[in-house]
Amino acid sequence: MPTISMFYGILIFMYFYDDKKHNCPHIHAEYGEYEVSIAIKDGSVLSGELPKNKMKLVQAWIEIHKEDLLADWKLAVAGEPVYKIEPLK
Repeated sequence: MPTISMFYGILIFMYFYDDKKHNCPHIHAEYGEYEVSIAIKDGSVLSGELPKNKMKLVQAWIEIHKEDLLADWKLAVAGEPVYKIEPLK
């Protein structure tokens, strides 16, 4: 489970071979005890939760880096190494 970005205490992960459970390109985010899976295409929550203000930050980051995330998704589901993506500043 490689960490692809970190910002404002939020860790962003993408799991290898992770295309079975949610059946769509997505990321995993953790903030303290909170965990969430978020669709890359539209920023919708697939499972879990984050505090509202942190969720808005992650969704904005997804929108900014959508192309990079989709490229990483293709690599991850093939079991290949993914690239780090610039954090939100």
